[in-house]
Amino acid sequence: MRWLSIEEMADLAPLPDGYSYGRLSRGEVPAFIQAIKQWHPDIVVGAGSCYLREDFYHDKVFLDGEAERDIQVFLFKHDGRIVGMWSWEREPDTLSMYGRLMVIAPEHRNSKIASTAVAAAESLGRAMGAEYLYSVATLKHPYAQLATERAGFQLLGFMPGYDREVGEDGVIKRVYEAVYAMVLVPKERLLRPESKNLSPKAKALFELLFPAEDDSNVA
Repeated sequence: MRWLSIEEMADLAPLPDGYSYGRLSRGEVPAFIQAIKQWHPDIVVGAGSCYLREDFYHDKVFLDGEAERDIQVFLFKHDGRIVGMWSWEREPDTLSMYGRLMVIAPEHRNSKIASTAVAAAESLGRAMGAEYLYSVATLKHPYAQLATERAGFQLLGFMPGYDREVGEDGVIKRVYEAVYAMVLVPKERLLRPESKNLSPKAKALFELLFPAEDDSNVA
């Protein structure tokens, strides 16, 4: 799998007028972290908190003009100013892509840049050589869930206690999150498990999610 260039991103998923894609540079990291803290204060703990640490970018993120790494941060810009981000992680051994985090500045959340990008996830994934896309969505509001579902992702279930957040009472608690996935290969390339190999509970859930006559979960 390969990361797309900014030009390829713009061709496959054109953003609304006035907005453009960018790639994070090393020099932008400190200011970028401060911006994320303001846009999304909830991620001071939990899975997204790594995006508030400079060493995370220096050690693991593909920065502009530097060697490719498996975590990418695509920027959303408006008049040359960073107003959001969309981060993915590629998993070469499974040809999979994990949608890690999307954050948009509050004053640009009605611009449709987020929904436009998410709607193009399938096209972008295919262009990068991925065969499987997956992500998790917060249950604090329905917006991420709806955008992910409209993009063609299948809701697989919920992970109880997957992440950590600061509650309204200021106490850090573990939270539920929704799990979504999209298969980018034809059904003929999926190996369906044999019923004899599934426990009764596993068989019941599998048949509920993936009925034999239903091909909607594959491309």
